[in-house]
Amino acid sequence: MTGPSGAPLPVLMRPGEVISLKEAVYRTGKSEKTLRRWCKEAGIGRRSGRSARWEISVLALEAKQYGDEGALEDMRQGLFGSTRVARYSRILGLTS
Repeated sequence: MTGPSGAPLPVLMRPGEVISLKEAVYRTGKSEKTLRRWCKEAGIGRRSGRSARWEISVLALEAKQYGDEGALEDMRQGLFGSTRVARYSRILGLTS
């Protein structure tokens, strides 16, 4: 699912699944620059304005690390009960 600019729409996030950019850096070992790029290009994060802090979906971050575009697409559509998304929920100890 893509938006008007051709970039993927952001994944839908539930409150308990949102982490900060700093937490995402810690969890992945990736640079802030890489994670910001993933947020923009893969839609795994959001921010309310240009200077606002990034909020990142921990589920989408995990799926992105595994290259699981199917799970990311399910999250964009709000299909949190799908087998693909539930897999990451279980790994992370979250309810689906």
